[in-house]
Amino acid sequence: MNFRNITRLIRFYPTYVGAGISVKSFNDDFTQVTVQMKMHWYNRNAVGTHFGGSLYSMCDPFYMFILMEHLGRDYIVWDKSASIDFVKAEKGTVYATFEIPFERIDEIKADADKKGKGLYTFNTNIVNEHGEIVANVEKVVYVRSKKIKSS
Repeated sequence: MNFRNITRLIRFYPTYVGAGISVKSFNDDFTQVTVQMKMHWYNRNAVGTHFGGSLYSMCDPFYMFILMEHLGRDYIVWDKSASIDFVKAEKGTVYATFEIPFERIDEIKADADKKGKGLYTFNTNIVNEHGEIVANVEKVVYVRSKKIKSS
């Protein structure tokens, strides 16, 4: 499965359309994805700032997509858990960048091959147009090698 294409098609995903979320860019080797969310009447909360669920939603699948693209079909990759710490209320466009360098992908692959499975933690910030942090996001991703039977 080509997650670059899925990332292009995500602009039609109802959850993202409904929240005003779009993929702004991804690099050629698909190790980095930047997502944006513009403020609209339909993603505003009761006090006029970005709805917290939409802020989290914009961060949901991208670490998983990057790993699935690079690890391939010999690995099972799932989002395991997540947390979000809201730092600053925001009314403008917000951005989040998800990046896993090749070195980290290689470490994850080697670790999953050795142990059969593992949990891997990633962090990113949601920022506003001035680079100020709006929220901190932590994602834990489960990776299991299909080559090794794991309990």
